[in-house]
Amino acid sequence: MNTPLLDNPHLLLIDDDETFCEVLKNALTKRNFSVFIAHDVTSGCRVAEEVEPEYAVIDLRIGLESGLEMVKQLIALDSNTQIVMLTGFASIATAVEAIKLGATHYLTKPANADEIVTALYKNEGDTSVSINANPLSIKRLEWEHLQKVLMRHEGNISAAARALNMHRRTLQRKLDKHPVRE
Repeated sequence: MNTPLLDNPHLLLIDDDETFCEVLKNALTKRNFSVFIAHDVTSGCRVAEEVEPEYAVIDLRIGLESGLEMVKQLIALDSNTQIVMLTGFASIATAVEAIKLGATHYLTKPANADEIVTALYKNEGDTSVSINANPLSIKRLEWEHLQKVLMRHEGNISAAARALNMHRRTLQRKLDKHPVRE
């Protein structure tokens, strides 16, 4: 694992789970990061402007907000910020968008501090990543499709539900469930 090039580089951690933030902050502080925490996009932007972080770990779902917006804001502030998108709701659509917006890496929860630090310093792709021999299940394909339509409508659940010809509450229930593994 690489070590920070700077002594105590600034790392912005944005997640609505306060306990998770404190545990991860302690682990990252032991790894020589100066960790700053925010629990929503607005305070995340404010902290980012104040501390100008070299690194960021951003949850995809921050309450009802999208962490993708935070990626966009951080890259606009400093395009050299190394960003890891962390999520328990992984989808191909959100992974692609996170990378297109400027995230360096995309990890699914649970991820430990060592995996996160490794991802923060990983700037190149890995050709040795294994390719799954089995196609995605029908339930996983449905989850991916819902995510893609939601992304196309900029996270607006009502607009996505109309596009899917589905009741808004039905779509919300489907989105609140954790994605099916492969």
